[in-house]
Amino acid sequence: MDLQLLGLSFIAVFLSELGDKSQVAAIALSGTSKSPRAIFFGTALALVLASLIGVLVGEGIAEVLPTHWIKISAAVGFAVMGARLLFWPSSEESEELD
Repeated sequence: MDLQLLGLSFIAVFLSELGDKSQVAAIALSGTSKSPRAIFFGTALALVLASLIGVLVGEGIAEVLPTHWIKISAAVGFAVMGARLLFWPSSEESEELD
């Protein structure tokens, strides 16, 4: 097992999940439940399953497309989402401006 890749993927996912809406949902569920252990295991299993799906889909796509094209499409996708968030208000924000 590549320990450097293991550490890199752990750090990337850990930092990206901090303050995420899934963490807020876990906090909300824990606040209204008498079983925080069940909330922990349920949310941990959900993250593991979502990661498994991402890895399997990524592996399948990598067999069809070159890695270079996958990285380019991811970069373009994130750039489009960033530009959309910066320059075009959502429908809720545009209603507030009116």
